[in-house]
This record gives sequence, structure tokens and C-alpha cells, in this order.
Amino acid sequence: MTVLVRPKALGDYKIREFRMLIDGQWADGAEGRTIERVAPGHGVVVSRYQAATKADAERAIAAARRAFEDGPWARMTASERSLILLRAADMIAERADELAFLDAIESGKPISQARGELAGAADIWRYAAALARELSGESYNTLGEGTLGVVLREPIGVVSIITPWNFPFLIVSQKLPFALAAGCTTVVKPSELTSASTLVLGEILEAAGVPAGVVNIIVGTGPEAGAPLTSHPDVDMVSFTGSTGVGRLTMANAAQTLKKVSLELGGKNPQIVFPDANLDEFVDAAVFGAYFNAGECCNAGSRLILHRDIADEVTARIASLSAKVKVGDPLDPETQVGAIITPQHLEKIAGYVSAASNDGATVAHGGAPLDLGMGQFMTPTILSAVKPEMAVAREEVFGPVLSVLTFETTEEAIRIANSIDYGLSASVWSRDFDTCLTIGRRVRAGTIWMNTFMDGAAELPFGGYRQSGLGRELGRHAVEDYTETKTLNMHIGERTNWWVPR
Repeated sequence: MTVLVRPKALGDYKIREFRMLIDGQWADGAEGRTIERVAPGHGVVVSRYQAATKADAERAIAAARRAFEDGPWARMTASERSLILLRAADMIAERADELAFLDAIESGKPISQARGELAGAADIWRYAAALARELSGESYNTLGEGTLGVVLREPIGVVSIITPWNFPFLIVSQKLPFALAAGCTTVVKPSELTSASTLVLGEILEAAGVPAGVVNIIVGTGPEAGAPLTSHPDVDMVSFTGSTGVGRLTMANAAQTLKKVSLELGGKNPQIVFPDANLDEFVDAAVFGAYFNAGECCNAGSRLILHRDIADEVTARIASLSAKVKVGDPLDPETQVGAIITPQHLEKIAGYVSAASNDGATVAHGGAPLDLGMGQFMTPTILSAVKPEMAVAREEVFGPVLSVLTFETTEEAIRIANSIDYGLSASVWSRDFDTCLTIGRRVRAGTIWMNTFMDGAAELPFGGYRQSGLGRELGRHAVEDYTETKTLNMHIGERTNWWVPR
């Protein structure tokens, strides 16, 4: 039996009203339309936004362009930008409870998880502030007595930042502070489902001293507000996190003006487990990896590849532990799995489970939505006897659904892991270092965890192979992604190589 935490009414909570931030002003949309967000865990409207149109997106882009060309941000010293980012980090920490609450009620994620994400986000802003002062170019004094070469790094210009609904504040924090550290100006479009915390971030950045027009924030749908941010000629770069399908569309739009594109997309991440692994540790990590953020996570460990000798035992142990996971009210600190983002997405998740069952998979635990009286929830689900060709083993379900596959040899495990279009992350569990290193070197993914899962730090790059995206976020080179290089080739002394003989 799944442990249920029934949602409580929000009581005297008042709907938060938000406007968009354009050129340092909090403004209404051009058409005056609004978007209402219904809390997925409570079934009531909690936020109302001004809905951006193409005209609003163009206003925001124009503001960012003016701020880049004529404003002080790109011309400040790195230390000045760094101090502003550090102030912002401190303010994020001070308002962490408010921001976590907004993310929890809008996304349905557990409040305890949201608080952890806010702590991580503040740390990322501090890391980006440090990198602002590390950004440097190169010099070449080795080109002969008559030549000195210098390579400069300059901010790329106006950056469109488009973020998804599953980690509202954390993902914008993996992009925006690095763009700002480089000296860029930005237009940010969070998901229209979870925009509140990003708009509060706009308040924080104003208070921290970011000049008008450097950060513009609009809220709207992809076709109306997002598309102009990917195709407009005054945008120099697009940084997008979301589904692989929308990532392809973003790339196609950006190709019209040959913009730089950074994409963090989907994943179908394998956990490969050998018989000599510490199974106590693995079982706990498997449950965490599958159900963290209700499985609405590109990094979810949704594909278990178990050695045949241990598959039945491990599946039974995971099912037993899954029954102890607390599912329900996102605002209860004890909750581990919160609500599903929308009723339509819940229906999609249940459809994958039903199709897998019809194709011969066995439901080892869960398998159905939960009715808790309000909102929408999904039982943590385990599917065993899954074949590699099944959709549930190849496509991103984006829900708390774990697919169990089996292997006999290391070569077979690697082949199964690499047999899909994604390559975001993977893990390997074995006490044998050679086994771990072999898997780590041969599985095609951006991050390989060894005897752990979903650990991370601001210092470690994050991104994927193949259809999991382009480029990397975080890490010591993150700021460089938002720059262009310029070569200064300087001649010293009189010209010695005449083209036309004298």
C-alpha cells in the first residue's frame, strides 16, 4: 500500500497577481489577457499572470538590445557584476521560504524538495559570481618578433532564456547568472504553468542593482511568447530547457538567423546493476531516482537494467520500499512524491503504463492514478518484464514510472543502455572498479554516476549526448558559453613582408 498524505485546503491563501518585467518596469501585456494557474495538488487558482503576446516579446527583446548596446552592464568590471550577483544570491537565500512555497503550489513538488532546490540555486548564483572574475582570454607572444596575438572574450549579446515547469527556480538559476556574469542582457520566459518564482527573482535582481533592461521577464505560451524569442534577429543566443520535440523546433527557429543554441532536453536514463553491487544502497537510490519530483525530471532513473541473477530479488525489494513512499499534499513536509503537473499529463503517464501492460509488461507495484479528493496524483509504479523495444523503455514518460529490464553480460547491458535516442545521464552499480569504469567510458551520456545517483554540484558540467541536447551548463566553463571570442592580431614595428616589391 502506498502511504497517502491527503491534501489540505489552502485556507485563507490569496491569489498572487503578477505583471511582466520589461525595461525595468512592471507592465501589463499588450492585449490585457491573463493566465491563471491552478495548483496541481489543491485544485484551486493560486497565481494570475499577464499573458505576453508577440508584441510583448518584441518589446522585451528591444529593451534587452538597448541595454546591451547602450547600457552599463556589459561595460562594468567583472568585480562589479560579481558583487551584484552575490547580493542577489543573498536575497534568494533570504526569500527562500517564499520562493519554495511558490514552486511547491505551482508545480506540485514537495515543499521539502523545493527548499532544497532553493539552497542549491543560491549556491549556483554564488558560483557564477565567482566565475565572472575568472573569465579571461589568451595571449600569444610566440608568433615571431613582429606579431602579438590576443584573444578576447566578449559577451555574446542578447540571450533568450526559456525554462520548463518541473524545476522553475533551479533551472533558471543554471542559466541566468552565468549569462549575467558574462555581461549579456536577457529575456526570460518561464513556463506559463510555473512562473511565479521567476517573477519574484525579477524583484530580487532589481533590488540587487541589475540595471533596467538587463533582465526582462515575460509569461506566455510557446507559440505566442516563446517563438519570437527563438527567431528574432536581435536575439544572439537561445538557452532552452524542455522536451526534445520543442528543442527541435527551437533549433529550427534559431537557424533562420544562425543563432547560437544551448539545449538541455529529455532523458531516459539507465541504472545498470551488477550482482556484486551493494543492493541496500542501490534499492534506496532506485526509489529516489524514479520518484524524485514525481518522476517529472529529465534526469530520472526511469530505466533499470538489472543482471538477470538478481532481477527478481531487486524488483521485489524496490516494490516493498516503494510502498513506504509518502505521496500527497505538496505542502506537507513529510511528502516525498507530490502532484502531477496537469490532468492531461497524468492521463499521458497512465497511458504509458496501460500500453506497457497490454504489450506484456507486469505491473509489480502501483499502476494507476490516485484520487485524494483534490488535485491529481499518480501511484509510484514499477513495470517488470519490460522489453527494450517497448515505448515505456524508450520514450520519456516523465512520471513516477520505473521500467525494469534485464541483462546477462556487460556487453548486453551497454547495448541496451545505448539503444535509445537519449544520452543525458546513467549510473552503474558494482563493487568492481573495472566494471564501473568500463560502463562509464562506453555508455553514451553526459553524466555517469558510479554507485550513486543524481548527485551534483555547481562545479560539475551538466548536459547530454544525442537528442538529450547541445552544450553544457554549470562547471567552470559555463560563463564562456555566453561569450564570443575575438582575435586581435597586432603587427609590431615596420612592415617586413611586402606584397608588391618595392
